[in-house]
Amino acid sequence: METACQLAAEAFIEFREKSGEDKAAFLRTIADEIDAVEDDIVARMTEETALPEGRCRMEKGRTCFQLRLFADLLGEGSWVDARIDHADPDRAPVPKPDCRSMWRPLGPVVVFCASNFPLAYSVAGGDTASALASGCPVIIKAHGSHPGTAEIVATAVRAAVEKCGMPAGVFSLLYGSGRTIGQALVKHPAIKAVGFTGSRAGGRALMDTAAARPEPIPVWAEMSAVNPVFVLPGALRERGEEIAGGFVGSLTLGVGQFCTNPGLVISGTEGRDEFAGRIASLASEVAPATMLHKGIATAYHGAVEAMTSRGGVESLARVEVDSGGSEAGAVVLGTSAESFLADQTMADEMFGPATLMVGAGDEEAMLAVAESLEGQLTATVHATGEDLEAFGKLIAVLERKAGRLVYNGYPTGVEVCHGMVHGGPAPATSDGRSTSVGPRAITRFTRLVCWQDFPDNLLPEELKEKNPLGISRIVDGTRIES
Repeated sequence: METACQLAAEAFIEFREKSGEDKAAFLRTIADEIDAVEDDIVARMTEETALPEGRCRMEKGRTCFQLRLFADLLGEGSWVDARIDHADPDRAPVPKPDCRSMWRPLGPVVVFCASNFPLAYSVAGGDTASALASGCPVIIKAHGSHPGTAEIVATAVRAAVEKCGMPAGVFSLLYGSGRTIGQALVKHPAIKAVGFTGSRAGGRALMDTAAARPEPIPVWAEMSAVNPVFVLPGALRERGEEIAGGFVGSLTLGVGQFCTNPGLVISGTEGRDEFAGRIASLASEVAPATMLHKGIATAYHGAVEAMTSRGGVESLARVEVDSGGSEAGAVVLGTSAESFLADQTMADEMFGPATLMVGAGDEEAMLAVAESLEGQLTATVHATGEDLEAFGKLIAVLERKAGRLVYNGYPTGVEVCHGMVHGGPAPATSDGRSTSVGPRAITRFTRLVCWQDFPDNLLPEELKEKNPLGISRIVDGTRIES
C-alpha cells in the first residue's frame, strides 16, 4: 500500500499535465484492452458472482462505453469550465485584475470496488474512468467477492498504461480488508479523494476517517436508498395491473441487487388491496436465485426478518428459501401510512428483492410519507394528468428528497449519458451535489484554481487568450463557443 501511494503521488506530477488528447487515448486503450479479454472476464465473473453470462457481457459493454464517453469529453475539452475576466486598469475606485479559472485535478484517488457491479462500479468503472479523465492517478481497493475478475481487468488497465507510456503509479490494484487496507488508504496523506459504492456503515466509516485527517479529503460515497414508488389514484384505477407487472420486474431484476431497487411503494387506499394482491401474486411466481455472495444474502435475510417483526407490518408474499444459504426469494410486505410514520425504521433498506407497500388514504398522508423519507437516489411517480393537479405538492417534495425523478416508469436501469444524475441527498450519497454516472462525475475529483494577472505563456492552454484548444469558454460573462 505504501508503495502504491508513493508511486501515485509521483505519477500525479506528470499525469496531471497530460493533454486531454493523451488522456483520451489512454481511456480508449483501456477500453480496447478490456474488450480483448471479454471472454476471460465473463468466464471468471460468472464463477465468482453467479451472474448470468448475458448480464456479464452487458456490464462489460457499459464499462467500456463509460471509458469512451469520458474520452470523448476530454477530446471536446470544455468540461474544465474555463472562465476569463479581462483586466480593467481604468476601473474606479480600484483597477480590476485579470482573473482566469478552471477545474484542476485533486491528486491520487482511492476507488473501492462495489460488490454488486464487478465491472461497471469496480476496477475500471465509473469512478476510475472519471478520476483518470480528470488527471488523477487511481489506487483500486478490490472487493473480496470477485478478486479474479478484478485481476483480469487490472491487467488490461496495466497493459494500457504501458502502451500509452503513462507513469507507472497512475494505476494500482490492492487486495485486503476494508477495515485494514481500506482505512489505511483513506488515512494516507498522498490520497486526496475517495470513491465508494457500498453499505451505509462502510461509507460512513470512510467519511469519518477522511474527515478526521489533518487534511480532510472528500469521500464520494453511494450508500443507501429505498427508491420510493408513488402510485397515485388515477394511475392505479387506469392501469394498476400494468404497473404491478412492471414493478415486480423492477423489484426482482438481478435478485434485487441494484442500488436503485424499489424497496418502497406508496399508493392510495382505494383499490390498494387488489393492487397489493396482484404484486404479491406476481412476486410469488418469481423463482429464487443466487445472490452475489453469502454476505449479501445473510444481510438480506436479516433485514427482511427485522422488518417482518415490526408491529404493523404484514407479510403479503414470501418466496421461501434456506435463510442460511446464498439464495433469495421475493418478499412483499404491507403496512399503513400511520404505522410507517410512527416507526422510522420501516424506511430501512432491505437490499434484495423485497419491498414494503404503504397504504396512504389521501394527499395529506402521502405527503407526510414523502416528507418523512431520507435522501434517495430515485423517486418514482405513476400518475395521470388529473392526479398531478390533485397531488401537485408531491413532485416538489420529492425533488428535495431524490437525485432522479422518474415519471410513469421504474427506477432500475441507470442510463449512462450526459443528462443522468446518479446521486442524491444523504444517505443515498455522502454529497448530493454531484453524480457518479455520466460525464459530470469528473468534477468530483477536481478543484477550482484561479490565475490572476498571469502572463499568457504561463497559463494552461485552456485559459490562453487565443484559445488554442478551441473550447467553449465564458469570457467577460459571455459564453464563447470557440
